[in-house]
Amino acid sequence: MGFSSYKSSISVMVLAMVVATTSASNFYQDFDITWGDHRAKIINGGQLLSLSLDKVSGSGFQSKREYLFGRIDMQLKLVAGNSAGTVTAYYLSSQGPTHDEIDFEFLGNLTGEPYILHTNVFTQGKGNREQQFYLWFDPTRNFHTYSIIWNPQQIIFLVDNTPIRQFRNAESMGVPFPKNQPMRIYSSLWNADDWATRGGLVKTDWSKAPFTAFYRNFIAYTPASSNSFSNGEWKIHELDANSRRRLRWVQKNFMIYNYCTDYKRFPQGLPAECKNSKA
Repeated sequence: MGFSSYKSSISVMVLAMVVATTSASNFYQDFDITWGDHRAKIINGGQLLSLSLDKVSGSGFQSKREYLFGRIDMQLKLVAGNSAGTVTAYYLSSQGPTHDEIDFEFLGNLTGEPYILHTNVFTQGKGNREQQFYLWFDPTRNFHTYSIIWNPQQIIFLVDNTPIRQFRNAESMGVPFPKNQPMRIYSSLWNADDWATRGGLVKTDWSKAPFTAFYRNFIAYTPASSNSFSNGEWKIHELDANSRRRLRWVQKNFMIYNYCTDYKRFPQGLPAECKNSKA
């Protein structure tokens, strides 16, 4: 089946957001540039944001508000050309030593070689739950939508509305789940050539600087009240059949690392949540 003919339907997640507020995109209203000086720019009347990296510094921004559950959409166009050594991070995080975090990280590569999409989930300060993917398109040519759905039952990572990862609540197995700490949205573009590309073997080519990534069309769907989830609007916790099929398609064809199958890394036994096959 050709991917281009597919339009994902995540109907249960739409139902989960019937009673919700929607925040439309304006970067001036929704975000603060936090570092990088002139390397981070909001343009086009607040409709477009760019981050740049040069040999002196990278840049970053964060949301003005915090979120406790919801769906976060952002369109990104990643650094084009030789992006080896660079990392574009886009994630939700709380603060402190027992912070929670939900990560997208885009690891750059040499011209013509694919980006690696690195995902991770931290609960109470503990991560080490990495899954990595190639993408089925060139993420530098056009904007694509990267989404996080977060509710008390699960976290879902989506690319162009296609689920690529599902992290279920496994508190019944003794695994903490992020459900109490509100998080801000963060993004940054920075140099990580000590590890980002082929384990640090390929270094950043500063003759290609500045490196620039672009953001647009941020939308946050959030509960009408962070403390009120009534009548099950946010308790639906299953993807529909079409979305489950697409999740399997991505994980079969594009997943390149899964901590839940890394027996060498966990010789004493895989983490408990790995019993949930879609952790």
